[in-house]
Amino acid sequence: MNEERSGRRIGFFGGSFDPPHMGHLAVARAARAGLGLDTILFTPVGAQPLKPGGATASFEDRAAMTRLAIAGEPGFELSLADAPKPSGAPNYTLDTLISLRAGLAPGGTLFCLMGADAFLGLKDWRGADRIPFVAPLIVASRPGQALEGLEAALPLGLSMESGGSGDAAGSDIEVRVSVLRNAAGDSTPFYLLPGLDVDVSASEIRRQVQAVLGSGQAGAALLPEAVAGYIRSHGLYQ
Repeated sequence: MNEERSGRRIGFFGGSFDPPHMGHLAVARAARAGLGLDTILFTPVGAQPLKPGGATASFEDRAAMTRLAIAGEPGFELSLADAPKPSGAPNYTLDTLISLRAGLAPGGTLFCLMGADAFLGLKDWRGADRIPFVAPLIVASRPGQALEGLEAALPLGLSMESGGSGDAAGSDIEVRVSVLRNAAGDSTPFYLLPGLDVDVSASEIRRQVQAVLGSGQAGAALLPEAVAGYIRSHGLYQ
């Protein structure tokens, strides 16, 4: 990481970004405001171990679209920390987080940002019970998402204790804080952003993008205009 990030609050936001859409931006903006994050690293993944079929678009296209999507957003940066490995081996979030945290300057804090849909599958990730202790989780939920449902999705060996809630200073973003504990008695905070009424399903977004772009519309309700233009010009998702 760059040395100017010393003492700053860094959010890792990984995923396929296939394509990056308005839901991704809404999640990141809420986390930035609610948790006072200085930098959010949008990190397209090269090869997801749980998706052997791979992404629809190439890594290069997904990285390019992500760069376009976040252009001009304060504190949003493209990270290639999860770029495809020369060996073709899958990318594991735990390994990436450990590497990123090791690169933090003294005083820096790393968080792991994800949508509730990704969190519900967390127990299947390699080293899932270790991830929250490397980088505390920030989970963007949807209105009405039951906390009990999230607790049931915790990796084996972890438990959740409810904490408090409130609005971040200077922000209208609600943040609920809980505590995760492991079998050894270690604890780490867990942050929930409960009020995001956004669609973060990439497969549904791709379906809608096909329909919208096929009609010749800009797709501004779903995608940043620069991303929609890239998709059109490169013939993606046809």
